[in-house]
Amino acid sequence: MPMKPPRICGCGFAIAANTECPCEARKSKERKARADRKRPSSSKRGYDSTWQKDRAIYLKSNPTCRRCGEPATVVDHIIPHKGNQKLFKDRSNWQPLCTNCHSSAKQKAERKLVTR
Repeated sequence: MPMKPPRICGCGFAIAANTECPCEARKSKERKARADRKRPSSSKRGYDSTWQKDRAIYLKSNPTCRRCGEPATVVDHIIPHKGNQKLFKDRSNWQPLCTNCHSSAKQKAERKLVTR
């Protein structure tokens, strides 16, 4: 199978295919840090001690990931609540996921929704 040729980064350096240039990595890190500074704390977003208790109860009664069947570690909101507390607390909007499914497949699906 042929290999992809290197690409030229905006800074002028040749970078191997499918890799990130150090200047791109630095810009990405700075962009994420700016976004995190603007983001409210987790407790202000609703993930407080009440959520932790409700989450533990839910995972005890729903121990397996809805996508792959592995042990569930995350209570995911099926419809992203985006600050809507009624939707946030609605248990019919919750689903048990393992960390891998939540961090990969679910997040990719949500990014596609945002870019449309």
